[in-house]
Amino acid sequence: MTQAAKDNSGRGLVVLAVDDERPALDELAFLLRQQETVAEVFTAQDATTALRQLQQTSAQHVVDAVFLDINMPGLDGLELAGILSAFARPPSVVFVTAHDDRALAAFDLGAVDYLLKPLREDRLTEALRRVLLARRRPAESADTSADEVIPVELGGTTTLVHRSSVAWVEADGDYARLHTSNGSHLVRIPISALESRWADAGFLRVHRSYLVSLRLVTGIRSVGSGLVVCLRASGNLAACELPVSRRHARELKDRLVRGPLQSWSSR
Repeated sequence: MTQAAKDNSGRGLVVLAVDDERPALDELAFLLRQQETVAEVFTAQDATTALRQLQQTSAQHVVDAVFLDINMPGLDGLELAGILSAFARPPSVVFVTAHDDRALAAFDLGAVDYLLKPLREDRLTEALRRVLLARRRPAESADTSADEVIPVELGGTTTLVHRSSVAWVEADGDYARLHTSNGSHLVRIPISALESRWADAGFLRVHRSYLVSLRLVTGIRSVGSGLVVCLRASGNLAACELPVSRRHARELKDRLVRGPLQSWSSR
């Protein structure tokens, strides 16, 4: 087994697969065992059995990741993931489901990935790569300042957009459009929710319709009787200017001045 196929303890991943449908469970377990990053696969057909498996595993067989269906009798997959998140050292969770409308709830619970059935080998490999990264950086994974991922649904495919790639956000009714270094994406999240959620990650509301990443702001300037904030180019996203409302102007100016002053005072 190659070094890249091992976690931070030097061993391959120990995985628990959970699905109430036996054919689907057998297929998932088979595909996981074909992956060079996986050392051992346990299985369970319901959440209660899965919890028992997790409690009974020995120190030599600590489960690194749970590959989990959502719709199951009794405790469903989302409820089980919520219980797992309370563990002292929770396993990484990857959802495997036929439903593409629960991704946001899944990532709110800290899921590492969200796979749609029927499974593709390349997506399974990518999910395991993310599990390895999470295992190697446990402190970062638990840190609320870690780079968040936002699930974006397009044509039945779930794409993960990293918050660090977002330059600015535009309100679109009850939705928000993320303008990123690789294009724009419409998500079913109001801009007010992102404003609150990303405040500590360097994003600031500058207008009722716009939320910007302060790391890309190069300055502000007057245009007629108003102000615009200037953002530098990022990847394939061109430099742009966005309007600043009066109610947000003071805080924007304060944040732009406060950052450099704090940097200089710390030297």
